[in-house]
Amino acid sequence: MRIAFALLATLLLSACASQGTVDPQGYRAEGQASWYGAQHHGRKTASGERFDQHALTAAHRQLPFGTRVQVTNLRNGKRVVVRINDRGPYSRGRLIDVSKAAAEQLDMLNSGIAPVRIETLRD
Repeated sequence: MRIAFALLATLLLSACASQGTVDPQGYRAEGQASWYGAQHHGRKTASGERFDQHALTAAHRQLPFGTRVQVTNLRNGKRVVVRINDRGPYSRGRLIDVSKAAAEQLDMLNSGIAPVRIETLRD
C-alpha cells in the first residue's frame, strides 16, 4: 500500500512539473503571437519584476528569463527585439505574448494576434 501511494504521489508530482527551459542558443520558431497590456500593468511577472506595458518585453513558456528575442510579424515584415521576463502564453496555439509597446511596433494591436517568427539573439 505504501509503495502504491508513493508511486501515485511521484506520478502526480511529475505531471505537475513545469517543462523547464530550453537552450536559447540558435532557438527559432514560428507560431502565433498575442499581446497583453493594461490589465497586467504593474503586476509581478514570473521573473519577479513588475510588468510594464510600455517596455519591450515578452512572455514565453520555456526560454530563460533575460533572453533577447527578435520577433518578426510574418504579415508585414515588421520586427522588434524583446526581452523575456514572464511565462506564458497560456492560450492554446500561442507561441509568445508581447507587451503592448512591442505589439505597437509589430503593428498588431488591432488584430490582437499575428503570425510571427521568433529568433534568439546573442548578448
